[in-house]
Amino acid sequence: MTMPSGFCKTLLVLTLAISVPLQAAPFGTDEDLVYARQLWDTMEQNRLVGEYATISTPYKGLFPHGDFLDTLDGKLMMDHHDGRLIIKRNYGGEGVTKEMVSNEPLKYLQAVTVMYKRTKGYDPENQDWFWAKYTPSGQVMLNPKGIPLAGRVAKGNQTEGCIACHAKAPGNDMVYNNDRF
Repeated sequence: MTMPSGFCKTLLVLTLAISVPLQAAPFGTDEDLVYARQLWDTMEQNRLVGEYATISTPYKGLFPHGDFLDTLDGKLMMDHHDGRLIIKRNYGGEGVTKEMVSNEPLKYLQAVTVMYKRTKGYDPENQDWFWAKYTPSGQVMLNPKGIPLAGRVAKGNQTEGCIACHAKAPGNDMVYNNDRF
């Protein structure tokens, strides 16, 4: 019995798809999640995130971060390492204004995005930044494929994700308000 050529091609594609292992994303690993949890806890202890966090002046935001943002940056000691830290709080909601965010920041907080400069050698191609996106309560958020947004987020993707966007920042430091450090 001969098979139609379309059937054979479909069978070949299915066989290849089954036999070729899927490559794991270079982020969102168990190790990344442990580190992200430790980072959140350290930031919370220092009143940088969470219910009692220090809030800076909100300003108009851009996609993908939110309608309004507030940003803190400085250094944070974690695991005997004093790393650079940038925290961007992402605010939004129906009809949200700067005044609304200023008066009730927790009500409009939708996400907290973080860049933390890990020890030299963590990810030298990307200036050793660790990236994470958290819910307001500190849970690591997931991308549309269900991968946790922590670690080397979207490394290797040339068009989308933290690294792809921040690689375009001036100054070769992956920070848009560059040359601060």
